[in-house]
Amino acid sequence: MTAEFTHADRKNGIRKTVLILVAIIAVLVGLFFNRAFTPRILSPVEMVNNGAVIFSTPRELSAFNLLDQYSEPFTLERLQDKWTFVFFGFTHCPDICPTTLALFNTLSDKLQDTDFFADTQFLLVSLDPARDTPEALKTYIRYFNPAFVGVTGDFLPLRKMATQLNVAFQKVVTNHETGDYTIDHGGNVALINPQGHYHGFYKPPLDANKMALTYKSVRMSNR
Repeated sequence: MTAEFTHADRKNGIRKTVLILVAIIAVLVGLFFNRAFTPRILSPVEMVNNGAVIFSTPRELSAFNLLDQYSEPFTLERLQDKWTFVFFGFTHCPDICPTTLALFNTLSDKLQDTDFFADTQFLLVSLDPARDTPEALKTYIRYFNPAFVGVTGDFLPLRKMATQLNVAFQKVVTNHETGDYTIDHGGNVALINPQGHYHGFYKPPLDANKMALTYKSVRMSNR
């Protein structure tokens, strides 16, 4: 009887040990995946290494009056209560502009399953108001994502807004006989916070995965 009891007790002990080990492994695996998939706050060096420059003190923007692609007023208030990615370009742009808007679409997809999607907007500001009417912008924006916002207006307010966000550009005539021209401009993407302040920027080459990583870090640090 004693031998039988000892054998049964040993089997129960082994079973309990195995169950405890399985439980510990499950907890460790859970902690690993939680850490791997939970956004974390990156250091300033990590942010820069991933293409994001975030200001220690966001910069206030002065008021402006522009139009969106539906000919509705677009003012500073439209940048408030949301986080906004802003890119300056134009609809006749052959390369960097469509590439950046396609990247915006990818970035938007990467944010859809997060808490940060609902109050994030993507904005294209035209540097070519002579050709980029609201209707032209509406057609162009719709091709990439109808939820995106296109902005145009008078040249001077557009230039003022670009200057505030450190975007340099210039008109370059490509054919003096026909008057055809293009717009040379930088590829930075500005980030505006819900107070309507210039929070930082992303520098080329842009990468949707890195932008998603750094943006989540910004949002985590501003909760």
